[in-house]
Amino acid sequence: MAVTLDDDARQYLARFEDVTDVAGQDCLVDERDGEERLILVVESGRMGDAIGPGGRTIRRFEEDIGRSVRLVENAEDSETFVANTLAPAAVYNVTISENDDTVAYVEVADEDRGVAIGADGRTIDAARRLAARHFDIDDVQLL
Repeated sequence: MAVTLDDDARQYLARFEDVTDVAGQDCLVDERDGEERLILVVESGRMGDAIGPGGRTIRRFEEDIGRSVRLVENAEDSETFVANTLAPAAVYNVTISENDDTVAYVEVADEDRGVAIGADGRTIDAARRLAARHFDIDDVQLL
């Protein structure tokens, strides 16, 4: 599925690649309570390169753009992608149900439920937005 990027997203992704030498594949701006953060989808298998030793590379990018950044690793299949959007929560299983709507049902460790939801629901909201953009999934539900 093709993801449409606006000019700001393309500029952030270009700068991300300049700083990290890792291709970003999507960029969402998440604004809440006057705070803006970026959610970047990075190519599969390159998460460690994007973060860098001790987190230096991603911190350098955050300082460069003046915003916090959350990274999500891309995946070929929808189940793995949805699990990646909820990291670092421990995801046991993702089941995609295609009835009237396409819904991803996610089994998460009880102790990681709060991590999967995130502060004020930020993580689960981002998971829903990204799953819709990349795999036409209408909703993500935690079990």
